[in-house]
Amino acid sequence: MTVVAKYLGLSSAPGTVVACQANYYQVRLSLPTCEPVYFLCTRRARLKKLGQQVVVGDQVQIEEMDWQDQRGAIATIQPRTNLLDRPPISNVDQILLVFALAEPVLDPTQLSRFLVKAESTGIPVTLCLNKRDLLDQDAIAQWQMRLKEWGYEPLLVSVWRDEALPVDLIESLKHRVTVVAGPSGVGKSSLLNRLVPDVEARTNAVSGKLGRGRHTTRHVELFDLPTGGLLADTPGFNQPDMTCTVETLMQCFPEIRQRSGHCQFNDCMHRDEPGCSVRGDWERYDSYLALLDEVLHHQQQLEDRPDAESAEKVKMGSDGQVQHEPKLEAKKYRRTSRRRRHQDLQDICYDVMEANSIDDLDDAVLEEYGF
Repeated sequence: MTVVAKYLGLSSAPGTVVACQANYYQVRLSLPTCEPVYFLCTRRARLKKLGQQVVVGDQVQIEEMDWQDQRGAIATIQPRTNLLDRPPISNVDQILLVFALAEPVLDPTQLSRFLVKAESTGIPVTLCLNKRDLLDQDAIAQWQMRLKEWGYEPLLVSVWRDEALPVDLIESLKHRVTVVAGPSGVGKSSLLNRLVPDVEARTNAVSGKLGRGRHTTRHVELFDLPTGGLLADTPGFNQPDMTCTVETLMQCFPEIRQRSGHCQFNDCMHRDEPGCSVRGDWERYDSYLALLDEVLHHQQQLEDRPDAESAEKVKMGSDGQVQHEPKLEAKKYRRTSRRRRHQDLQDICYDVMEANSIDDLDDAVLEEYGF
């Protein structure tokens, strides 16, 4: 507390957003203290008016700091180096893709799809294979050779059996913001518990202030690593979508990056073009063709529906989650004004009484009722 004491006079300080819930943000102050200092902050109304959303990972400046209650207000957001929309997190240095060698059985198609999705972000990818204790050495060696042909050298771990996690894994996380991704049931949360020993205490402290329950990997949250760096656990999902362009898709395969540049055509899609030096001689070529068809189909749908984007509106939730909502048709759901209702009623009267003006209408009414 003596180290923190000298900062008590500060009314403004930089920090990193480590958690979001509703309209509140947990910010880790960027101060050279022995232990992390967290402030519970709100967002200035000016940021909302400017349409600037706050997401986990943002570098922010907080003001109106109340050191007693550890509260403040986010005044500015620093420019982001990158932004992921699923999960919503910014300024990521690397993606740690976690899969299990067994239980569940490692599916090459699913693994390939996750790798391509991770590569499409443009963020460096590290592949980590858990539960190596469930396979023999020959099976593990076969997977290592297979993945090396794909362009990856995976880190092998056993979260439950290893007394100490591999040094290569620990070193790769130092002083970086890492997002842990992968399907459900592969041991991502167990790995997080090993990497961050006090994760439960940290989660309970943040959850109490944010008014949420225990850590269930339903929200994005950054955790401090004992060796330095920040780690984000994300909700598991089994089939990441592919909405990138053809050019981006080709760059997501290390096999293509190694072979490209020798094709006859600059815009070669490595499918059936003559003189292509890429197609056919590598294991994941069929997976590439399947994803290529998926990307082309998605692009065709966008071309067939040029107004599809205008038919929906995009909103950003308070926790940074992107939401798509259909737009209502213009004026269709508006309440008819009183003036318009009176005008319509007058027009009906004109038609019924066969009148062309208000005077004719008065005469028709008087004649109808015998005046």
